[in-house]
Amino acid sequence: MTAAPANPHAVCSFSDLLDQALTAWRGRQGEEGVVSLALPLHGVDPLLQLPLLSAADPFRFLWDSAPGLSLAAAGRCHHLDLAGPRRFELAQRFSDTTLSRILDATPEAPAQARSRILLAFAFFESNSEQHPKPAMPSVQAVLPRWQLSRHGRQGWLRLHGSVSQSADVRHLAETLWQMAQRLEQSVHAPLPAWSTAVSGTTTPGAWQERYAPALRRGLDLVNGGDLHKLVLAVRQSIQLRAPLDPLPLLQRLRQQQAGSCRFLWQRNSDDSFFGASPERLLCLRSDQLRSDALAGTAGQGDRGDALLRSDKDRREHELVVQAITDHLRAQGLSPRRPRRPQLARHGQLVHLHTPITAAAAGRAPLALAEALHPTPAVAGLPRREAISWLRSLEPFERGGYAAPIGWIDNAGDADLRVAIRCGHANGCQLDLTAGAGLVRGSVAERELQEVGLKLTVLADQLELQSVPLTT
Repeated sequence: MTAAPANPHAVCSFSDLLDQALTAWRGRQGEEGVVSLALPLHGVDPLLQLPLLSAADPFRFLWDSAPGLSLAAAGRCHHLDLAGPRRFELAQRFSDTTLSRILDATPEAPAQARSRILLAFAFFESNSEQHPKPAMPSVQAVLPRWQLSRHGRQGWLRLHGSVSQSADVRHLAETLWQMAQRLEQSVHAPLPAWSTAVSGTTTPGAWQERYAPALRRGLDLVNGGDLHKLVLAVRQSIQLRAPLDPLPLLQRLRQQQAGSCRFLWQRNSDDSFFGASPERLLCLRSDQLRSDALAGTAGQGDRGDALLRSDKDRREHELVVQAITDHLRAQGLSPRRPRRPQLARHGQLVHLHTPITAAAAGRAPLALAEALHPTPAVAGLPRREAISWLRSLEPFERGGYAAPIGWIDNAGDADLRVAIRCGHANGCQLDLTAGAGLVRGSVAERELQEVGLKLTVLADQLELQSVPLTT
């Protein structure tokens, strides 16, 4: 294979790649550590070619914001799983330490090809007495073995591996070169057709019956003034006829949810957390921060005019905007926001949306994420009291639902989304989760309708052929 160089310094032969790798390793006095190598590739699609990134470790990750960055990763070179307090601080420390120790033999690679730490948080930092068995660790941080990225037309393949001698370096370079050849060949060959059929069974009315008592109590809390806002979620469980492959769904979402970021966090072949998030918790680029306030929802038939006129939705949205700006000011930043919300359409749903920007002033990405999570769009206000009520009113552990998911790279840039519009497949069980924001003046029937709409959209995206269970 002759990889087309993306810049004058890129390697164009295996001997060039090996020379760069050995030079980088010897430049650090041949110390033991992680060496990172990268090659440019044309025509790759990380989503479609993720199955080709075979690794002994079953971990897989996808971050698909195409036409922006699309990133597939597989295997774990280093990883950290934590539960309990200080998880943001410790995950930041792991990220900084791990990335700083990498011996990068391809430092001229562009931003899209940088080494990244992948991150998935749980909504709560610890398990409650009501749900002592964790759905997932409170934070997972992974330096992947393989990264395949694309931004625009240009793709890059990167490999991380531990080395202790020159033979390890050569083996790493050979492994990368062979995988690049395999991926290039796959570009010119049709990939296997993915089946999109998903079938399963549900119990009719089950989620409504579970949600109604919590909804009534939540309305009492906001109407009585105990809380300004509460976002109660509901979970619909579906028993599948066969384990779910999330990649065909994510491929469909690329067309149906073009404005969202499709994501996948797959711990093993039986455990997949996936979705298409329209909500940015924070994006950090060259020390410039952006966060999204996204609250207020209407269905496909509403052009958004009703949202803009709705006093309830405008008040709910402004609570989220104000909380995000207050949290950023508490970090010493000076956030900016437009005066009025915009309309953002994501598939069959339309939302009120306000982008919030600030100079990050050198703040660590996960320190800012800790200050922002959870926003009132997914928890409530006041934050501490709302979280306490969610613990007692929701009859399930949220796991990754509405929690941060994303990455940090070795230049300090970061992108974290709020994991909503998502599903969690474990074996033959699929859990879909959605929520609605309660404020003073909320009407139970409308909130039930909003949650039902969100669950229906998720099921429609799955093309779920759901057959109610008979009693």
